[in-house]
Amino acid sequence: MASMNLVKTERGAALAARVEAFVRNVVIQYENDPRRDRHGPSEELVAELRERAREAGLLTPHILADGSHLTQLETAAVLKRAGLSPLGPVAVNVAAPDEGNMFLIGAIGTPAQKDRFLAPLVAGRARSAFFMTEPAADNGAGSDPSMLRTSARRDGDDWVIDGRKAFITGAVGAKVGIVMARTGPADAVRATMFLVGLPNPAIRIERILDTIDSSSPGGHSIVVIDNLRVRADQVLGEVDEGFRYAQVRLAPARLSHCMRWHGAATRAHEIASAYACRRQAFGKPLIDHEGVGFMLADNVADLQQAELMIDWCAEVLDSGSRGTLESSIAKSSVSEALYRVADRCVQIMGGTGVSGDTLVELIFRELRAFRIYDGPTEVHKWSIAKHIKRQHSDSHGKSA
Repeated sequence: MASMNLVKTERGAALAARVEAFVRNVVIQYENDPRRDRHGPSEELVAELRERAREAGLLTPHILADGSHLTQLETAAVLKRAGLSPLGPVAVNVAAPDEGNMFLIGAIGTPAQKDRFLAPLVAGRARSAFFMTEPAADNGAGSDPSMLRTSARRDGDDWVIDGRKAFITGAVGAKVGIVMARTGPADAVRATMFLVGLPNPAIRIERILDTIDSSSPGGHSIVVIDNLRVRADQVLGEVDEGFRYAQVRLAPARLSHCMRWHGAATRAHEIASAYACRRQAFGKPLIDHEGVGFMLADNVADLQQAELMIDWCAEVLDSGSRGTLESSIAKSSVSEALYRVADRCVQIMGGTGVSGDTLVELIFRELRAFRIYDGPTEVHKWSIAKHIKRQHSDSHGKSA
């Protein structure tokens, strides 16, 4: 694993400061906007927020005018500030799954595919969905992608795709889809990614799930794919290489989640700190009671450690490494640390913390989901343990 030698650029710092000012001064004013429901902000609200970001010159800030990207370390500075409001990533167009899908199409898409599918995403005129996870009831792919059941078969020059997908974020209202389907025989672990324009009559929303989180436009859906026909030029990358390309997307996307939710946990800590300094109990402010003050001190430590973990992993990715191990370490560690922060904030604020009177309750729910999304903590720890075992085996073999 790489050592830590972080280089933070003036470009990244300046952009992060602008994003933070925009989120605090503009986006936060929309947090009580009625154009939100349990399944996220409405399309009207998303469009309005993005227009405000466009006017501020902050739409899709991680992708530069020439199509190049900020470094991962610079992106970390920007996305942590965007995450200070649950609406921040949506407003500046760095939310999941769009941010990860833009990265993937930009990395392996053809020029024609980038014109058709990537350009509208970068411009903030379209949203996207990544069709990978499948229903547990179908014994489909979840944390184990080798269980993929959705299939694609050749039909002349076209492909025909059939299957069901689950927990597909943003499927409702999306205009771009990336569909992962098995393209080998049932006993072979081969898959291919396909780019699809949406909506498409062959892709039907079965239902929108009522999930613990509520900040993703379009919510999370169960989707039926029935006789979806796509042309050969809609294959993203090479046939049968879908699992390899998924690794291109997964490590940066895991880390981006950490970045955005670090901002959310920071905001919850700010709210709880202000409450503890203002609220009186037993003759003094809550913060002067050790039981509360120590929780806030633990928050500061967890936030700092999480930030260091994020920046360390970002540096690994910037070095050109795939960062599979490092992103698992970061994702499992950061998600647990930030959840502890949010949980303490709720506890400090008591009844107010479990009500909708402040944003803390919503952030707590979002961070609880974070411990599962993009791989549960236990799966990442299992992956880390497998790496430890391989290291031991290699070392033992060499010593023998």
